[in-house]
Order: sequence, then C-alpha cells, then structure tokens
Amino acid sequence: MTDKALTVPAVALGTWAWGDSGEAGDGIFGSRLSEPGLREVVEKAQSNGFTLWDTAAVYGMGRSETVLAKALKGYDRGEYQLSTKFTPQAAGDSDDPVGDMLEQSLERMGTDHVDLYWIHNPRGVARWTPLLIPLLRSGKVKHVGVSNHDMQQIALADQILGEAGFRVEAVQNHFSLLYRASERAGILEYCREHDVRFFSYMVLEQGALTGRYGPANPLPEGSNRAEVYNGMLPRLQALTDRMGAIGEDRGAPAADVATAWAIAKGTTPIIGVTKAAYIDGLVRARGIELAEEEITELEALADAANVDTRGWWEPDM
Repeated sequence: MTDKALTVPAVALGTWAWGDSGEAGDGIFGSRLSEPGLREVVEKAQSNGFTLWDTAAVYGMGRSETVLAKALKGYDRGEYQLSTKFTPQAAGDSDDPVGDMLEQSLERMGTDHVDLYWIHNPRGVARWTPLLIPLLRSGKVKHVGVSNHDMQQIALADQILGEAGFRVEAVQNHFSLLYRASERAGILEYCREHDVRFFSYMVLEQGALTGRYGPANPLPEGSNRAEVYNGMLPRLQALTDRMGAIGEDRGAPAADVATAWAIAKGTTPIIGVTKAAYIDGLVRARGIELAEEEITELEALADAANVDTRGWWEPDM
C-alpha cells in the first residue's frame, strides 16, 4: 500500500510554460522566462505554502522538468512535492515504456521519487496502468493519478491498481466555470465519495476568465488562445463583469474569483505561474470564501454564455 494518503495545498502550481525553448520572446504566451525570475516564483510560492509543482515529460520535451529542478535547487526534497506525467503518445517501444519515461523524468529533476505520477490521457488504460504497480512498490512513485480520463476509465484504472493493493488517488481534468463536464458526468462526486483529489486545470481558460480581456481588449492576435477565445469574449462579458464585482468586495480581481470558485467546488486548481506576482493572486484566492448564492449566480451566468471550451485533446466526459 502507499505509505500515507495524498495531501496537497489549496492550489497546485503549473509549469507547462516553463518548457519554453529558452529563446527570448519564444514563450508560449510570449513570456520571457529567466532563471532568476523563476527562482523568485519558487521562493515566493514555497514561503506561502504552495509546494506542489505540476509538470510533465512532454512540456517542452523535458525542458519544463529540467528548469523546475534548477529553480528548486537548495530546497530539501521534503519541502516540496513533484507531480509529473507519463504520456502514452510519447511512449517508447521498450518492455517498460512507463518505467523508462519515469526514469528520464527522475534524472531531469534530480530526484529518486515523484510524489504524484499521472497517466496523461486514456490511450490504453488496460495497457499502461499495470506498469505503474512496480513503480509504486519500489517507492519511485508515491501516488498515482489519471488525467483526461472519463468515469469508466477512472474506475478501470482504479480496479487494476486495486488488485495490487493500490488505488487511483487523484484525477486531473479541464474544469472551469465555462467547462464543467467532469461535474456533470459525476466525476467530482465520485472523487468526493472515494477520497480522491480532483485537480482542475484551465480554470482561467487561458486568460479568458481573468477579466483582463473583453471585446474591446481581445487576447493578443496571432496566438492559439486568441483564435479559440476572442470570438467568445462578447458572450463572457456578463460573467467576467460579475466576477470582477464579487472580487472588488474582497480586494481581488476576477481571476482570483475564478480560482476561488474552483477551490469552493472541492477541487485543487492547477494555476500556471510564470511571475512571482501571480503568487499574490493565489494567496488572495485561497482566502476568498464564496457564498452559495454567488457560486450559483456565477454558474448560471457561465451557462447563459453557452460556449464550448473543450480542448482538441480532450475526450468527451
């Protein structure tokens, strides 16, 4: 059995954008990431109790893991948790592709274990899940999660692990005010009932729910997210305005309200952090308690916007 139950902070920190090539101006969001800048992010996060770092072998094809390890240098391994992923599409053809990908991740991150190891998507649940068992037995993996899996696939993975005395302890899916498929499919309820941590990603819908963008101030042209979201911005205005008003009462912008909503739903949001100032928003979000009627109102406005933000990579829930 796993030694102890998975415990996580209120918010997990996403490092997808840390996998940029390192060339100035080549940031996924046009961000210019520097070593000192990311070190500052780490220091501020760690000192505020945000100690779970989420990455993946395929983020920048290993670069995110390497950069993260460098930024965490000097911290005791017990002071932070590492969450990374096995991606089926990137699997090699050896006898043990899962173990091999994990070894490469461990090497890049300079550690002998990961706290949370995910199967990144459900291509071949019956094929890949059994390969996690020896990794759990060896202690190289402390806890297992599944990402972008539907109810049936979560149950199958849990059954396979269960036969060896382990279990699925976490689920990571796209979940936001605009995309509540995991709730409608009963996955949130399943997680509550089975003491499984639900991690929500894309909580801010790549910036569309931060309140910083609107019909008059669209997302920067030429980016993928502009293509996906700019056409929706007029329909999101009522929602983001209301989020802004709810936040104003609490000295917080709309983005923090989106994060607070995800926390209020019993989930652990994964928020991408590339600037130390973003940590202030997480501190605020962690402290916001939304009233039941505020949650209901925000969800009604989100439903009325009637937009579909399911990613091309996501299976239907």
